[in-house]
Formats: sequence, C-alpha cells, structure tokens
Amino acid sequence: QDTLSQRFKERFPQEAEQGFDLILANPPFKGSLDEDDVSPDILKKVKTKKTELLFMALFLRLLRVGGRAAVVVPDGVLFGSSKAHKDIRRMLVEDHKLDAIIKLPSGVFRPYAGVSCAIVVFTKTGVGGTDNVWFYDMTADGFSLDDKRTPLLDADKLGAVPSGDLSEDDHAKNNLPDILARWHELVAEGDRARTAQSFMVPAAEIIATGSWDLSLNRYKKIEHAEVTHQAPSVIIAELRALEAEIAEGLDRLEEMLG
Repeated sequence: QDTLSQRFKERFPQEAEQGFDLILANPPFKGSLDEDDVSPDILKKVKTKKTELLFMALFLRLLRVGGRAAVVVPDGVLFGSSKAHKDIRRMLVEDHKLDAIIKLPSGVFRPYAGVSCAIVVFTKTGVGGTDNVWFYDMTADGFSLDDKRTPLLDADKLGAVPSGDLSEDDHAKNNLPDILARWHELVAEGDRARTAQSFMVPAAEIIATGSWDLSLNRYKKIEHAEVTHQAPSVIIAELRALEAEIAEGLDRLEEMLG
C-alpha cells in the first residue's frame, strides 16, 4: 500500500489512528506520486510534492505521543530552502523533540544510490522539548564506499556491536560501535568541542539561523594546522638568486654555441 495515500488510512484505520511507539524507516526519496491521492492529513502538515518531506509528516502523524523515529533522509531535508523544508525542520525542533542528526558518508547506499543522506532521530511530543541536538559525522560503516562495498575489516569487527575490540585504526573504518556507545552516553557529549566527530548544538542556535538549518557543516568547526611562511624579503632574495643562476647558465650556453 502507498502509505501516503488516503487509501492507506481507509484500509488500515486502526494502525493509522492508534499510532506507533517506534518507526524505523528508509523511505523512497524519488518516485511516482499521485498528488491528488495524498492524504489531506499529511498535506495539512506540509504542502509539497517531495516524498521525503511527505514521509516525515506522515511519521509525525503515525507516532503516538512519546513515540520515537529514526528516518533516513537525503541531505536536502536538512538545509533545503523551500517553505515545506523549513516547515518540517521547524516542527521537529520547536513542536517536537529533535534528538539527533547522524550524517552518513556518501556511497553508503551504493550501488543502488549515491545520494548523500543522514539519519534524523526524533521524538513526538506535540509540545516541544528540544534542548540540544546531537550531531555525528559518520565517515565509515565498515565497507568501502564504492559500488563493490567490500568489507574493510574482519567479520568480528563489523556492525554496530562487533564481537572483537576495535582499535583507533579500526574505528576509522567502522564508526557504528562508536555511534552506539556515544548515543547511550549523550550527557557526556555536551562537553565535546565542535571540532570533534560528534557534538551537541543548542536548539536556540538552530532556531536563530531563521531556517532551522540542520546541516552538520553549519555547526562543525574545522581545526586548521598553523602554517609558517617565510618573510617576503627572504622569498624575493631566493628568486633573485635563482634568476642569477639562470642568467649565468644562459651565458655559458651562449659561449658554447660560439
């Protein structure tokens, strides 16, 4: 069934009305959409033809109060400038409780799709509750990010709960155990610098953007290594020495040619 359609609610009224405690979803980002068939209840929340936004509105409708969701979305949901994009983000931050944005590495869904994505984790409250949003910059999931998706570690070190311990080098190839461990210790994440792989951002800072921007790069700080340059006078002196050396070489060449 097309869960965005009015027919879904008519065919499964109990599920649609009673709601769910937990929703885990990787909804389609693109596809055929019969706009006239989209449930009016969803369009009341967000007026758009973009399925990724309609599904977010659907999940907010289907969750019970206190219910939680983790949804894979294309990056555009996090920073898109249309009214519908902003409305969804405003609802998540101000009307409900946005828990986390987990940025996924490009290629994680290859060979089927190469679009950049993120996981949005939120709790339905209807009365707000977002204090801080946890951001995690995931760079590896244990597999190569090309079409082959080859395992980069032994089987006992793959997945979110590996049976073997992961070294620092292993972590660089599989971030999943670290994501899970830090998710269970979110209080400690508040002390992490914005240069770290994961950090907290106050809801007030997100609201202050005016567009409820949720892109990780908006808040992450890059630590640049200090570079020491030679004084201009030294560089000029070196250039003059090179020029003198070239001129001397040309003089010798001219003498050889008679």
